[in-house]
Amino acid sequence: MGRKKLIRKVRAIVSCDAQDRVYTDCDLLIDGYQIAQIGPNLDAVGCEILDGENYFIYPGLVNTHHHFFQTFVRNLLTIDYPNLLVVDWLDRIYPIFAQIDNEVIYHSSLVAMADLLKHGCTTAFDHQYCYTRKTGTAAVDRQMEAASLLGIRYHAGRGCNTLERSKGSTIPDEMLETTDDFLSDCQRLVERYHDPKPNSMSQIVIAPCQPINSYEDTFKESVKLAHSLGVRLHTHLGEGENPIMLERTGMRTLDWAQSIGFVGPDVWIAHGWELERAEYAILAETGTGLSHCPAPAVLGGFPIIDIPALQHAGVNVSLGCDGSATNDSSNLLETLRMAYLAQSYHSKQRGGAPSAYEMLKLGTVNGAKTLGREDIGSLEIGKAADLFAVDVSKLELAGTLHDPRNLIARVGATGPVALTMVGGKVVWQDGRFTQADEASLAQKAEKVCTEHLRKQFPSIFG
Repeated sequence: MGRKKLIRKVRAIVSCDAQDRVYTDCDLLIDGYQIAQIGPNLDAVGCEILDGENYFIYPGLVNTHHHFFQTFVRNLLTIDYPNLLVVDWLDRIYPIFAQIDNEVIYHSSLVAMADLLKHGCTTAFDHQYCYTRKTGTAAVDRQMEAASLLGIRYHAGRGCNTLERSKGSTIPDEMLETTDDFLSDCQRLVERYHDPKPNSMSQIVIAPCQPINSYEDTFKESVKLAHSLGVRLHTHLGEGENPIMLERTGMRTLDWAQSIGFVGPDVWIAHGWELERAEYAILAETGTGLSHCPAPAVLGGFPIIDIPALQHAGVNVSLGCDGSATNDSSNLLETLRMAYLAQSYHSKQRGGAPSAYEMLKLGTVNGAKTLGREDIGSLEIGKAADLFAVDVSKLELAGTLHDPRNLIARVGATGPVALTMVGGKVVWQDGRFTQADEASLAQKAEKVCTEHLRKQFPSIFG
């Protein structure tokens, strides 16, 4: 196979660049991992040819918050998330998490990554905080194996919990680590997997799980280590924990985070639905990003964040699926549409909602910015050829094709895409993975779920 690929006569290429350009009836030339040219009638000599006549092509989606290990803990009405407060739900679900081992980590990660890839996501951040006596410290290593098998870009958030339940944590003792052990493993992972170069397929983020479940020192030392190693920081914040933090520290969580330095352009938080309007300025002034995860907010009946107000304040907002236990899906196209609809529902009270295209940019360029990536997020010459294609010859899309930019979220084109490409490599095409046997992986994953979890918790899994 040659180094060059030409996607010929693409019906529309939605670039998501700074000029919001849409190219129609153009070719897309890829040389190695990079986009080399976009234009009509490009030279095809020496190229592998892909037919783009029925394609709308978009930048690959970037997922900025997830919990892959939860993929085998979903579709469970026995611990129904909507009927519980977050802290109460955590109390019920953590005993299951405490029994997770590395076979569950590996296969549940494959399931989540496969779902992401077949729905147009090319780069995924996962907040892996499930470290048990069974996993040891090998969880991220197993996830890296899974990412390599399928061909997805993977940013691993090395999470942890260090505070005992007797001191106010929601975490079982079997899932606790010491701050020193956590930091030591962060250093190991950065040395082994963190690649800051363009077209990097793996990076590491230091990501203590959430302020109420770790000692303050865990967060302070995370900041020091991240700055010394040049990696990013992440945590849950503004997700219902503020009353506990006020009682424990006398401060709201964001003020507490700012007081210890856990804010800045190398930091982003997940959720933020509990943030007050005045706190938007803190995020903006410090350059701290926010990953919006609409599914758990809608499912749990929590406030829907005001994206226009956040962006007006200068906050970079991106999109995340969140864990499958509070989403039941790893489909970022569906997340994008849900975010758009939720914002539209609140538009009259808030004076306007983002367009469907603006929501697409949250899932592409904003996601890339959140992860500190300048080589992905838009379709431009010199950037990585991370993209997905929608086959618009389908009957159900007839009558919608005059507006490629708004099609995804507005119309709800949320099914499996026709093509997903990562760094110039086709990893999903015409209903199949190019690097793995989906049927075999599905069979193995189902068996692991049964043997390792269902049989241990028959009353929960039915």
